[in-house]
Amino acid sequence: MEGSKVALVTGGSRGIGRGICLELARLGYALVINFRKNLSAAEETQQQCERAGASAVELCQGDVTTRSHRDLVIEFVMERFGRIDLLVNNAGIAPDNRYDILATPEASFDRVLKANLKAPYFLTQRVANEMVQLREQGLLDWAAIVNISSIRSYTAAADYGEYCLSKAGVSMMTKLFAVRLAPLGIYVYEVCPGLIETDMTSAPKVHDFYNRKLAAGLTPINRWGTPQEVGKAVAAIARQDFPFSTGQVFNVDGGWHVREL
Repeated sequence: MEGSKVALVTGGSRGIGRGICLELARLGYALVINFRKNLSAAEETQQQCERAGASAVELCQGDVTTRSHRDLVIEFVMERFGRIDLLVNNAGIAPDNRYDILATPEASFDRVLKANLKAPYFLTQRVANEMVQLREQGLLDWAAIVNISSIRSYTAAADYGEYCLSKAGVSMMTKLFAVRLAPLGIYVYEVCPGLIETDMTSAPKVHDFYNRKLAAGLTPINRWGTPQEVGKAVAAIARQDFPFSTGQVFNVDGGWHVREL
């Protein structure tokens, strides 16, 4: 384990987070899998990552929407490994209900923005400061932060406004930290998934809705994506394959972002 790069993945117990953890495990990373409440799912991810080749896998329960929990998560990583090479801001939520923007309750707006934008913003701030110190001490030769956004960052849905705004904020957050941290040798990237089969899209009503869209020819690569395919994009960053890029958006969306007339 000595010398292994260490990745902290928020919301890593299932869905896209699990796909990311598995691909990082295959690269031999030491992993800290942050999860909020589903211990059994986190343990299953841990076991899969150990089988996939991770040099070490630790579980760290904590709600990153809470400052004290964020601090405890970082303290756990530093006490266990003494370094953080890669932060993946993956944890996020959807609104409990889809509200027309003319009737969206403030409580729903606040809940989604807190989880999807405020939490990764301030976790990134804290981790970036740790990374700066580690680099100044000569303990990191490379460090990166990856933000998982969504095609909703630029695709408007008037009954999903708070989610769209939260992901648009993540896109700008990526640019802001990329500019600030580049002179300090820390890279920041955005991975932008499209239609991915996860728990969030598994409800029959949601799944059927998107299946009808796919049947009508939704995207150039006209199928559901997988969490593993999102994980592969993060793994390419984790391999340090983009040494002259920062603030870059990696679309994993079947070509949804391509405009066609």
